[in-house]
Amino acid sequence: MADLIPLLASAFILGLLGAGHCLGMCGGLMGALTMSIPAEQHNRRLRLIIGYNLGRVSSYAIAGFLFGLFGWAVEQTPAANALRVVAALLLISLGLYLAGWWHGLTRIEKLGGYLWRHIQPFASRLLPVKGTFHAILLGMLWGWLPCGLVYSTLFWAASQGEASTSALLMFTFGLGTWPVLLASGLAAEQVTAFLRKKNVRHAAGLLVILYGLWTLPGPHQHWLMGH
Repeated sequence: MADLIPLLASAFILGLLGAGHCLGMCGGLMGALTMSIPAEQHNRRLRLIIGYNLGRVSSYAIAGFLFGLFGWAVEQTPAANALRVVAALLLISLGLYLAGWWHGLTRIEKLGGYLWRHIQPFASRLLPVKGTFHAILLGMLWGWLPCGLVYSTLFWAASQGEASTSALLMFTFGLGTWPVLLASGLAAEQVTAFLRKKNVRHAAGLLVILYGLWTLPGPHQHWLMGH
């Protein structure tokens, strides 16, 4: 379990750094969840926001487990190293995307559109949200929205070679997005203004790029780990 701590910390930080992108993808929905609720009903608004995010994170864990099975199968073959290289390159692409320097990751997002076409009608039927249970269901469906941030992290999680580990990493990644999305549901304008600052986007992107470079298989990892 101790070996997982650095990976779990990395997953959480990836979610935190990429949360600005999540805000762009889900921020409008977060506002719609609470728009019709009077400001004085603070507890009800908070319950809906937490319910939605709990459902969303659960969908990430499910995707992590399913894709982790693929990662486990690849781990048993000579292609295991290739999967790690692809995962690292996707993280680097994600960093470039978050910083606004390159948007090639959007091409991968289009692939998820085929699945989303079948899920979206069910998600739309849950709006407007009537209660916490509906918010959880909406989050579980909306978590499959095509997202380069999620796909990049999914490949990285699956490259660990264990389905259960992949699911746990994706759940932790989802938790990393919580602080920003919870705040956006309560103070959307202030949070959005901060995350749109060029320096903030560049710093987040650069950190993800550096992590992607570090995860690339090669002798540098042995040197960094002191082996």
